[in-house]
Amino acid sequence: MSVDIDLFAGLADPVPRQERLRAGAVVLRGFALADAHTLLAALTSVVARAPLRHMVTPGGRRMSVAMTNCGALGWVTDPSGYRYKGADPESGAAWPPMPAEFARLAGRAAEQAGYPGFVPDACLINRYTPGTRLSLHQDKDERHFDKPIVSVSLGLPARFQFGGLRRCERPLLVPLSHGDVVVWGGPSRLCHHGVLPLLDGVHAATGACRINLTFRRAR
Repeated sequence: MSVDIDLFAGLADPVPRQERLRAGAVVLRGFALADAHTLLAALTSVVARAPLRHMVTPGGRRMSVAMTNCGALGWVTDPSGYRYKGADPESGAAWPPMPAEFARLAGRAAEQAGYPGFVPDACLINRYTPGTRLSLHQDKDERHFDKPIVSVSLGLPARFQFGGLRRCERPLLVPLSHGDVVVWGGPSRLCHHGVLPLLDGVHAATGACRINLTFRRAR
């Protein structure tokens, strides 16, 4: 099945520019659109130093989403568990520095959502291709939970799921387009979230994939 890259755009103001999901969680529609080209250009240099790869879960499952990191810390998973590391386990070198453009956007988005002063020290980069998905999970490998998560969507549209504090709670289905940013923290910081399988399509900015930049304060 193919999906038009304008599936969630082109309508007459179809959704509010800021959409509340739950207490402490919002979607900032189109917030990163003006910076998308700059973000993707900066991403090229990050991936050149720390290539995208398919990590393995502690249970031995190869993740369908390709991942890498930039910043002082990077999130990794392997048979030893989930954790943050200061070095890329594949090369032994430090993760690439977080581009200034990344950090500025994350800070502005967090402030817009009601979380001023956010300075991320980790950015997990995910590449989704058609058919790939991310099951419902919590971001809980960080040392403290008083800072928000900032998640930037670039490229193909996604069907984001945003649930509750218990995995059994039925999640909201949130369509995300190129340039949308989701921020959650406070009472929503440990809410379950995931992405349904990406539909086929081609986007002018990223080709046949979706890029997700997820900013955290890990330490």
